[in-house]
Formats: sequence, C-alpha cells, structure tokens
Amino acid sequence: MGYKSLAECVADLERNGHLIRIKEEVDPYLEMAAIHMRVFDAQGPALYFENIKGSRFPAVSNLFGTLERSKFMFRDTLHHVKKLVDVKMDPMSVFKKPMHYMSSSLVAASALPLKKKSGAPILYGQTKISELPQIVNWPKDGGAFVTMPQVYTEDIDSPGIMQANLGMYRIQLSGNDYILGAEVGLHYQLHRGIGIHQTKANELGKPLKVSIFVGGPPSHPLSAVMPLPEGLSEAIFAGALGNRRFRYFYDDEGFCLSADADFVITGMVYPQDTKPEGPFGDHIGYYSLTHEFPLMKVHRVYHRKNPIWSFTVVGRPPQEDTSFGALIHEITGSAMPKQISGLHAVNAVDPAGVHPLLFAIGSERYTPYQDLDRPQELLTISNQILGTNQLSLAKYLFISAFEDNPQLDIYDIPAFFTHILERIDLTRDLHFLTNTTIDTLDYSGDGLNAGSKVTFAAVGTKKRNLATEVPKELVLPRPFDKVKLAIPGVLVVDGRDFVSYEQDADVISQWSRSVKMVDFTGIQMIVLVDDAGFAADSVNNFVWVTFTRSNPSHDIYGVDSFTTFKHWGCNGPVIIDARSKPHHAPALVMDPIIESKVNRLGEKGRSLYGII
Repeated sequence: MGYKSLAECVADLERNGHLIRIKEEVDPYLEMAAIHMRVFDAQGPALYFENIKGSRFPAVSNLFGTLERSKFMFRDTLHHVKKLVDVKMDPMSVFKKPMHYMSSSLVAASALPLKKKSGAPILYGQTKISELPQIVNWPKDGGAFVTMPQVYTEDIDSPGIMQANLGMYRIQLSGNDYILGAEVGLHYQLHRGIGIHQTKANELGKPLKVSIFVGGPPSHPLSAVMPLPEGLSEAIFAGALGNRRFRYFYDDEGFCLSADADFVITGMVYPQDTKPEGPFGDHIGYYSLTHEFPLMKVHRVYHRKNPIWSFTVVGRPPQEDTSFGALIHEITGSAMPKQISGLHAVNAVDPAGVHPLLFAIGSERYTPYQDLDRPQELLTISNQILGTNQLSLAKYLFISAFEDNPQLDIYDIPAFFTHILERIDLTRDLHFLTNTTIDTLDYSGDGLNAGSKVTFAAVGTKKRNLATEVPKELVLPRPFDKVKLAIPGVLVVDGRDFVSYEQDADVISQWSRSVKMVDFTGIQMIVLVDDAGFAADSVNNFVWVTFTRSNPSHDIYGVDSFTTFKHWGCNGPVIIDARSKPHHAPALVMDPIIESKVNRLGEKGRSLYGII
C-alpha cells in the first residue's frame, strides 16, 4: 500500500482488524512497554495508545509484531522489492529473465527520492524533547529512549540523499548527564554507516549534522534497519517498498527533513563530544551498560499535524525485532548466498540474541576426486561469513555441508545441532579467532567490542548416535554434578557459581581430567550453567544461556583436551562454561507491580479484554 503517513497505516490496520486502541491512561514509565510485550507474546494486534501520561501525543507500537501483519502492510509491493534486491545482488539476472524483472524495474525507477519545495507536512509545528512520550522500557534503563528512530546523516565529502545513511540507532532522550531538551545520546555500534560519516567529519574538525526521523510511512523505519546491498539507497528502498517516493527537503539550517515523518529531531554531533549513555535493556536479553557515546546537541523538534509517536520494546528474543528479522529474510533471503561463493544459507539465531550464534550451510566442492571426510571449503566460507558486515559480530558459527543433507533446515535449532554433533570431529573441527571484535551489546568478552569467535564445522556421514536422555549410568563428580539433557547429545550441568577465571580455569581443568574415564557415549557437548533446570526447560533457554554467557577463547574446555601445533581439540565432549560471570551485564527482569497493572487491562470492559 502506498501509505502517505503513519496515520494512514494506522487507519488501514484498524479497519482490517490488525490494530486496537488503548483508551485508558497509560504510564510511559514501564507500563507501555509491559503492555506491548504482553500483546506481542500473545501474537496480538498493533497498539495505538490514545492517552499517555505526561504527553499530548499518542503512540503506536507492535506494527511489525507478526510477519502476517508486515506482509499485509506491504501487500502490493513486497514481490517487486524482492526482485529489486535480487537485481542489485546479480545484475545479470535482468538479461537472463528480462520480462520477469521489467515491472519491478519500473517500480525502482519511480522510487527515486523527491525533493520537496513547499507544503511538507512535517513543518506543521515544533515541540520540545520533554513533551515527547518519555518511554522507559526496563526498570534499570538510564532514561527515556527513542526505540524506532531513523537516524539520517550525509557523507561530508559527497553530500546528498543518494550517498546518505539511514540507520536505526537508539537515542537517549533523558537521564544521566544530559541537559533535558538540549542534548540527546546517540548510540551506534560497529559496522554502521554513520560511523564512517562521523569519522570524516571529525578529521575535518567539523560537526556532523544529524536528523532523527520518527514515524512516517512504515516503509521508512524498515528501510532504516534493512541490510541493503552495496549501492542501494535506503531512500530508494523506502520508496519502492512504500509505493511512494521518499519526500525530503532541507530546512534553513541545512538539516535534511523527511517531509512525511511524524517527528524530526535535528542536531549536531561535534568531534570528540561524548557523554555516558545507558544502561538500556537490549536485544540480547541483558542491559547494555553505561559507556561514552556521541552527544548530539539538539536544534529543533518538528512535528506534523496530529502526529503519532512510533516505538518498540527491545528485550530478550523473541520481540518485535524478531518479526523485523523475519520480514528482512522474506525480502533478502536469497541475497547473502550470492555474496559468498558456496554459501547456501545463513541464520543469525534469534533466541540466542541474534549476533552470538550463527548457523550456516555451505558446499564442499574442493576435492570431489578424493574421498575426504573433513571440512575444506566450509572453512573458507566460514572465514568469509565472519568477515561480512554484521555477521562479523558473531561469536559462534556452526556450519554444515549442503551435500550431506540438502533438506537440512537452518531454522530448526535441535535438528541443526543434531546434524552437526552427529558428524563433528572434536579433535579437528573447532577453529578459533581470538582477540577480535564482537557485538557492542555482548558483555561476555574481555572488554567493550572485544572477544573471540569459534567455528564448529562438520562434514561427512553420520559418525555417532546422540543420547536422547541422560545415560542411566552417568554419574559426574562435584562440583558439577547436577545434570539435565538439553537437546540430543548435550548435557547442561550446574553445581558451583563462577568465582574468577584464575580460580575456575583450574577447577574446570581438574574436573575435565577427573571425568576422562566416564563413558560419554552419545554426548558431544557439556554446558556448565547456573541453573540446569532453566537451561534444559526449552531450546530457547538453552541457546540463550549457552551462547550469550560464554566467550569461546576463555570459556571452552574439553574432556581430554590437547593443543598440537597451536590447534586445540579434545577427545571427549567439548565443555562450554556458560555460567554468569562478574563482568556480565544483568539480565532483564520485569517489574511485578507493573505486570499486575497490565493484568487489569485484560479484564472485561477494558481495552485488552480477550487479547491477554
């Protein structure tokens, strides 16, 4: 649909049963987030908050809460956009199937950004930061945040919208040392286009102009989060997906404004100007802690007539950004394999916090004339994956060979682990990268952005059967003696809290030597956890605990392990220490008082009756 505004989208969703209004007054401090999460968990509708305490503006959330609703919003354009992405990845496809791509090429040509000269809706009025909905998602958050922003910057050497960056980076509106209304925090991480723009501006000693768009047609926020192929402008993508050209202009201070946004915050980021930002409950399921990030000096806050504040809630997956990810895969699912030769599929595993864990399937074609049963091409592919854009933030990569099972599904977590663990040779098939970068939000490493990576590569025929229950004869010694089976071939074990690496490395090493003679038939992995019952309760719990709470170089051990010519391996099961450690960030926990307030909205006669 060619929505001209967020309001048009809200009206369309409401007419078609995809949105409900919450008429009761709600508190932006924790309550709105709790409502959103409860409705998302129930796979419920989008939410329009009419009456927000402390603000005259309404708000909407959960627009992208289900893949079905996302596809409904873009029902007329999704197929064209898929083809557009395909063409950017493989330009020769147009010549191979010209008629197949003709209509989509016309859509792309008509999606070029449109520079407005007058009459832009965003110029209706101006407001203050303090008058915006001050939404706080989690009890320990450092203040109110913009969680669905479109942050616009231009290359100081090549100005203009076609070379601009439109990204979704969280914005802290209040708290810490920020002067309310005059300053906001701009949090962006590794591998983001805005960082290149700020670096260039810093080198010239000039401030970077930043425009933060909120709201607008739903194609705009999606374009800000979409991992687009090189050379495909976010503005063009937004126009093609929204079936409406991205309208923009520059105000009298030279800031770019999205003409159809609901709000635009403009400001400057000066070289080396930072302040503490955070904490913030983030998508790995923990708080990202307080760190120095760029400070933006606010100039103006524009809004259109009857604007709607757009927000989402970030937390342990699944959340609304999970559905974002599903829609992104719907659009770009075939694009990544075309970037890396031999790659068939890759999945950033959402329940594990996305970046900590990747599953991939690649080809093994190097020596078809030899009957080898070890990874070769897979290792080349894994190096490319771990050096590509945001995939390079991953810590764990499990990669299998397409030829071994063409039907293997990278989204079936237990089946994929089973395939790998049935085939892997733990003496040979683990490959580490140490002292490297990981996700900014991941605190399992040894510093901000710092940690390690490991590839588990498995090729060939099935080597073993995996245990589907804890072996009856299995008895483990203290301190790790409380055992559960998480998935086939994987034990989770607890019994001792983590103290320090100095002490625990010795404890685990001694323990692994003490179990050297234990019969681990059918067991390939042992994960040390704080609570074996919790970790084994669901697959989601298992992958979240295991891969968010461990740093491969520091936390991987093995039964009967060895190092030969700098290669590490083990003859028994691999051991991952996934216990909570003192340097880890705290996990996100809801406020029970707020939860009880949400319960009342589900009573008969209230807005969420029949939904929660």
